[in-house]
Amino acid sequence: MESITIKDIARICGVGVSTVSRAMNNHPDVNKETKEKIMQAIEEYNYIPNNSARNLKRTEANTIAILVKGSNNPFFYMMIESFQFYSQDRDYSVLIHQVSDREDEIEIAMELVKEKRLKGIVFLGGYFSHTEDKFKKLPVPFVLATITPSEQVDIELYSHVSVDDVAESEKMVDYLCKKGHKKIAMLVAQKDDISISNLRVKGYKRALAKNEIELDEELIIYTEPDVPDPYNMDNGYTLAKKLLTSGKEFTAVFAISDRMAVGACKAFQESGIRIPEDVSVAGFDGLDIAHYYNPSLTTVRQPVEDMAEAAMRILFRLIDGEKEQEHCLFEGRLIEGESTKEVK
Repeated sequence: MESITIKDIARICGVGVSTVSRAMNNHPDVNKETKEKIMQAIEEYNYIPNNSARNLKRTEANTIAILVKGSNNPFFYMMIESFQFYSQDRDYSVLIHQVSDREDEIEIAMELVKEKRLKGIVFLGGYFSHTEDKFKKLPVPFVLATITPSEQVDIELYSHVSVDDVAESEKMVDYLCKKGHKKIAMLVAQKDDISISNLRVKGYKRALAKNEIELDEELIIYTEPDVPDPYNMDNGYTLAKKLLTSGKEFTAVFAISDRMAVGACKAFQESGIRIPEDVSVAGFDGLDIAHYYNPSLTTVRQPVEDMAEAAMRILFRLIDGEKEQEHCLFEGRLIEGESTKEVK
């Protein structure tokens, strides 16, 4: 009988692979009932994580790389954890490489392929503005995760996995509009940012138009050009302070990341503004902090484990010689927290 894998245990229990791993490692964020169910399945099916045997079977040629573009993002950490677990089933090791905003990820990828004899690559985060010629230079299969390239690139040249950032942003702003908010501010990255920030601004504008609310460009608060990590708490705090000093009226704020939303909440509370009594605040990503922050954040949760599994499935299918590219758009889930309320 073939040995049972961690993925089998996850499927039997109806949970994600990373949840099984966290239960096995006694992480406190797995509830008691789920942990008991997982441990019972492990005992029943005699699952033994033989990591030493796996490592002996791995060679330098059995390596894939995850190239992470830009800043340190907790959402990316969640994706990377899932990538590592799904790679275990194929006895592949995972190389994590950070790419700065100023570096060319394709050039770095080609160097890593030579040095590490990579079998495949996942590009995580950022925005792919590369030409078709650059795509064609990549000598190994690759998948773009949480990235949508330029529309000028033939979709037959790449595979990608992401949520529809425009649609999910529109969903959140439409939710705020349905709560009676007509003056909705938005905290975003730099104005010339060509990654998810502009996509989420596009969704914001669509939702306002759908609800017949006139767009006020001055309610879109952009990050200063020299800020290296616009999605963090510190920048959310700064942008909220900028909004407050602008004198613009607003009843709700939509930040394009949960971390920015938490920073904004801090700025409002320091100014004596209550959440949600005086202003509603919403974020995006569905990080753990959204649940544990007080008040809990209304947010759009991205299906991290499903996206990671799809990326790995596609990548290994391409590594195995299949030629057809695949494009997966996932739907996020709007999680209603305590940070938003209806206005009359």
